[in-house]
Amino acid sequence: MPTKIETIDRDTPMLLPPDMRDWVPEDDMVHFVIEAVERVGADTFALNTRGSGSAQKSPHMMLGLLIYCYSNGIFSSRRIERATYRDVAVRYLTGDTHPDHDTICKFRRENLQAVSVAFVEILQLAREVGVLKLGKVSTDGTHIKASAAMNQNIGYGRAVELKAQLEQDIASLLSQAEEADRNGEDEQSLPEELARRSKLLSKMDEAIAGLKKRAEAEQVKERAEYEKKVAKRKRKARETGKKVTGKEPKAPTRDIEDIAQQSKATHNLTDPASRVMRKSKHGAYTQSINAQASVDAEGSFLILGQHLSQNSGDFTELARAYKAIPAVLGKPEAIIADAGFMNAEAFEEIAELGCEPYVSVSSENDHNQRGYEFRPPEKIKPPRNLTDPVLLAMKEKLKTDAGKAVYKLRSQTVETVFGIIKEVMGFRSFGLRGLEKMQGEWELVCMAYNCKRLHKMMQKV
Repeated sequence: MPTKIETIDRDTPMLLPPDMRDWVPEDDMVHFVIEAVERVGADTFALNTRGSGSAQKSPHMMLGLLIYCYSNGIFSSRRIERATYRDVAVRYLTGDTHPDHDTICKFRRENLQAVSVAFVEILQLAREVGVLKLGKVSTDGTHIKASAAMNQNIGYGRAVELKAQLEQDIASLLSQAEEADRNGEDEQSLPEELARRSKLLSKMDEAIAGLKKRAEAEQVKERAEYEKKVAKRKRKARETGKKVTGKEPKAPTRDIEDIAQQSKATHNLTDPASRVMRKSKHGAYTQSINAQASVDAEGSFLILGQHLSQNSGDFTELARAYKAIPAVLGKPEAIIADAGFMNAEAFEEIAELGCEPYVSVSSENDHNQRGYEFRPPEKIKPPRNLTDPVLLAMKEKLKTDAGKAVYKLRSQTVETVFGIIKEVMGFRSFGLRGLEKMQGEWELVCMAYNCKRLHKMMQKV
């Protein structure tokens, strides 16, 4: 018998179904997103209230479009526009309308407040359906690449040199332009060269100002550390009734110019908010931002709070992570973090706020029991010599069975969430520039993940 092969007919017109929902499965996430975004009040969106111009796209549809596309790994505004034609579920979400990439990009830039409101509304929905129970929270940070190149970084000394050179070049070009005017010559290239150098000069001014501002912050930090050491010596003298031996703390003498010249800090000309970072001494340097997330460790794995940090490490982020959890959700009873968050002052601050910290004060290898040690003895670092009573108390707490059980939740929760965001959703670099816009995009990513997770959980309820 002859082999049967199905005929592919691309020429005969096809009648669309009377209901577009026939094209989308009932369990598709798009239905959940459409209902979820309706919880956001219309007054939170940036709309043209003058009544002029063409009719605006539905803000709820646009927000839903961003959430659904981000949850499926589509982040570029041009790719989102293309999806409104190619993706059946997206076409259903937009009601067979096709906002262009400029409209999508403008909506994303101007509606960061609506994204923040929607982030909280999704979490409140999770609490209403009973899948979110705020108790233990696991927090961590991950480096996400910025929309900027590392070769666009410049240090303070080089910026000052380039500024002087550009000022000379501009003065020379102006002199040439005056000479051409006197001689009746038409130098078409001069205005273009002047504009290019003037633009670069303004960037150098911005770089110098930004690096000086960071130097001011460093100066304040040095002064605070000096005063802290002086206060500690005075307190010890009062407690012991004896004169404290050892060298007196040396007062900082560097001015802002000295700090800026000696600093290794750089300013990125493309996105000044980004920083050169690396996760560890074994990792490569990248132009990134430190994206923080606090995840419900009680089973839902939902992201409860998020923020961005310009610090490569997590030392200063524990209290910020706790405060980033929306107050309307309540506050967690415990927060879990790795050794990167080891900060005695933050432990005390968190405890005063009514939250119990479970933070490692040693290497992660110390928490993993190995049958055989594969590292050579000379590569194994000795345990940290802790002297601070707060850190010593934390070390003892994590040695208990209860402490071990709580800390074990860290790698099972927040690390898993970062893996899904980076590997499943594919979000590895920001599309927007500037700290405020990147914060809004990170919140959008976290909300897209929450929708993806909540939709899956509700199907099991």
